[in-house]
Amino acid sequence: MAYSINQNGAIYNGDCIEVLKKFPDDSIDLVLTDPPYLVNYRDRTGRSIANDRDSAWVKPAFKEVARVLKPNRYCISFYGWNKIDVFLPIWRACGFTPVGHFVFSKKYASGGKFVRYCHESAYLLAKGSPAKPEELISDVQPWRYTGNKLHPTQKPLESLTPLIRAYSRPGQVVLDPFMGSGSTAHAAAKLERRYVGIELDAGYFQKAKHRLMSGDQQTEGGL
Repeated sequence: MAYSINQNGAIYNGDCIEVLKKFPDDSIDLVLTDPPYLVNYRDRTGRSIANDRDSAWVKPAFKEVARVLKPNRYCISFYGWNKIDVFLPIWRACGFTPVGHFVFSKKYASGGKFVRYCHESAYLLAKGSPAKPEELISDVQPWRYTGNKLHPTQKPLESLTPLIRAYSRPGQVVLDPFMGSGSTAHAAAKLERRYVGIELDAGYFQKAKHRLMSGDQQTEGGL
């Protein structure tokens, strides 16, 4: 398992289920992630995402996420609307309680057969009874397209930033177990949070590493 560590955090190239097993209980302050939607997605150039067909990984992955997340903390997960019947029961079974739901409104459509898909969605999940955020944010958030050159489902920093700011504090640790090109980690570092990112695909891991680590003193290796 390859890894890269610098002053802002650490990223790992591997299966998040196996990587998280090495982490202690109650060691993460916030989870913000964009897992595969189980829709066999391919973008216009033919790029795909690992494990985007089979749901067998969902429960063991979120079981580990729940274990490493501290009590009375939040997990925010994007999802695909047509597979919520898979995700929601598993989130509940892993000990999460849905306490909010975000819609990110797009000014463009990202496909669609029966309707034009003009939004992204994410659930706000609680482990235990977290404190109310100091400043409540709207459950309808803007979405500014910034391209997907690094990853087929790349999320804009501008959409992740309000979530990290509202549900964590400077110095805390933000985990993304489905890191992709490192958008969550990048946004966390900009907000003076530490990050942990895990990515299965070696190519996307390398892109995230270059994005996050350039110019910083870093330690690299393999386990």
